[in-house]
Amino acid sequence: MSFSKKRIPLEEGDYYLTPEGYKCFTEQYHLKRGYCCESGCRHCPYGYNKKTNRQE
Repeated sequence: MSFSKKRIPLEEGDYYLTPEGYKCFTEQYHLKRGYCCESGCRHCPYGYNKKTNRQE
């Protein structure tokens, strides 16, 4: 799947830091981005399931 890489400025509420120190993007950020990247993101609002490789 090919998407154009458009830089989206991060705002408050777009991510949080996990206890391990990683950025975890929120549903707010994913909706602002406007598409599913099919990576199985924790807060995916598009219903993608990485195990079945499809949106549900």
